[in-house]
Amino acid sequence: MIKGGYQGKILRVNLTEHEVKEEELREDWAKKFIGGRGYGTRIIYDEVDPKVDPLSPENKVVIATGPLDGTTAPSSGRVMVITKGPLTGTIACSNAGGYFGPMLKRAGFDMIILEGKSKEPVYLWINKGKVEIRDAKHLWGKLVDESDRLMREETHPEAETMEIGPAGEKESLLANVMFNGHRASGRTGVGAVVGSKNLKGIVVRGNLSIKAGDPDKFAEAVKVTREILAQNPVAGGGLPMYGTAVLVNIINSVGSFPTRNAQDSYFPEAEKISGETLRARNLVRNEGCSDCPIACGRVTEIKEGKYKGEHGGGPEYESVWSFGAMCGISDLDAVLMANYLCDRYGIDTISAGSTVACAMELYEKGYMPAKDAPFPLTFGSSDALVESIRAMGEQKDEFGKLLSQGSYRLGEHYGHPELSMSVKKQEFPAYDPRGIKGMGLQYATSNRGGCHVRGYMTAVEVLSPGLDRLAYEGKAAPNKFLQDLTAALDSSGICLFTTFGLQAKDLAQLYSSVTGVDCDEAEYLKIGERIWNMERLFNLKAGFSRKDDTLPSRILNEPIKSGPSKGEIEELDKMLDEYYSLRGWDKNGVPTKNKLKELDIEDLL
Repeated sequence: MIKGGYQGKILRVNLTEHEVKEEELREDWAKKFIGGRGYGTRIIYDEVDPKVDPLSPENKVVIATGPLDGTTAPSSGRVMVITKGPLTGTIACSNAGGYFGPMLKRAGFDMIILEGKSKEPVYLWINKGKVEIRDAKHLWGKLVDESDRLMREETHPEAETMEIGPAGEKESLLANVMFNGHRASGRTGVGAVVGSKNLKGIVVRGNLSIKAGDPDKFAEAVKVTREILAQNPVAGGGLPMYGTAVLVNIINSVGSFPTRNAQDSYFPEAEKISGETLRARNLVRNEGCSDCPIACGRVTEIKEGKYKGEHGGGPEYESVWSFGAMCGISDLDAVLMANYLCDRYGIDTISAGSTVACAMELYEKGYMPAKDAPFPLTFGSSDALVESIRAMGEQKDEFGKLLSQGSYRLGEHYGHPELSMSVKKQEFPAYDPRGIKGMGLQYATSNRGGCHVRGYMTAVEVLSPGLDRLAYEGKAAPNKFLQDLTAALDSSGICLFTTFGLQAKDLAQLYSSVTGVDCDEAEYLKIGERIWNMERLFNLKAGFSRKDDTLPSRILNEPIKSGPSKGEIEELDKMLDEYYSLRGWDKNGVPTKNKLKELDIEDLL
């Protein structure tokens, strides 16, 4: 029996009929899938046809918290947006921090299911359990930060907000769902799905508490885990001091920093855009999410030059890379400005920068006619970067509309989709697999397309002594382990960065003590494996297969030109069969009936 961690209610909102109703949280599903990513995916699996058009009213969106959200557990402020993603066509689950998730639970709900499509723009106002569907025509077209401000003014200044920007309204496949103005559920185009439903946002306020199933054990688990994180050199040192951009010099130093659309993997000017430089030149203050002892977030300001006075959240490491090295740019102010614009329009920074880099290569090689570009799209051009992001957000011309669909469709339009550095049409992030072999396997097998937070192999290949980053042997098992671990973690409601210090047994103890459900390390990982296999089944039913578990031809065939990983390519096939075997899947990447029976999800077939 579940004794704590949940409020026990799900809010279902039919936007077509403007009807809301409360449903009880299913205890059997909570035990099998925890919450957040797991439980939310189970809802989508049950209620959405995997072959549905992601931007049709038949698709649904689940906003989901986990049992640790809103508690005193470290970094317990995550919220998940689960749907079928329009960028990839896969199951999509995008994760954000901040305070919205805990506030949703304090308002009395563990999750929100959004279905149908409103005839006119609306937003939801959830105030201590009471729900209103309000007119949002006056908010449509507003930037994210302005929408956040206006919705608070119309509801309550202490409320927490979720919103989309113009990118989501115009159904850009790179559109985010934003929280509190600058926290992003940033991948797979989830913002476009929300926009397709004419939903501008959600405002939440509540004052309920979240009880622990075993208060004494939970208090002890919280104390222990916070002490571990405080002593960890990454969670308690590097991240608070320099933010995630502390990785710029580290990853560049091993020659795995994709540069100029991954034509190379070493950026000689990396120091100019590093976390150290960002702290010295632009940092205003650190920022943390709910109950976070790490506080890796940055609030920054441009203090000189043409963008003087511009300010906002971030940029994170991935954003610094995508607007920096990936585009051949070492102008940190331009990188910051591009990041601020993405937050205001509601655009995923990883895909945005990578799409601009693809456009630059298409332009420089003559595949994109000069007449199609409103300005010279050359690598290293700060103006081209910033104006491309603006065009992407506004979509006023064909150039902006093309960019807003991502690098794969941009490359396809000009006859060169191979210049898209993407997996399942989603741009991969800031780690070149040619120099960190396990990351290639992670990208290829990720259930939501190119992604680094579904099993962060860089942690064991670069950031801690352990695996040889250039070896292929022994990469399948830790990849599976980390994928299962992050699936359970994402479902629990706490941040991935806690795993820099915490182990599976620590996370299992937090989950077990808050819910009162007996769960050790092995069971916690089994739940994660169950979630991973469920996501795989959804994608198989959507039409994906082994052929989609691959990498861009550049990564597989073109050696890195310079730096510490010079000469390397990624030989993915040396790892893929072993990975499938460890997963209990057949050679085509299909989970066997025995595996599904072992995981108690054979009913999903």
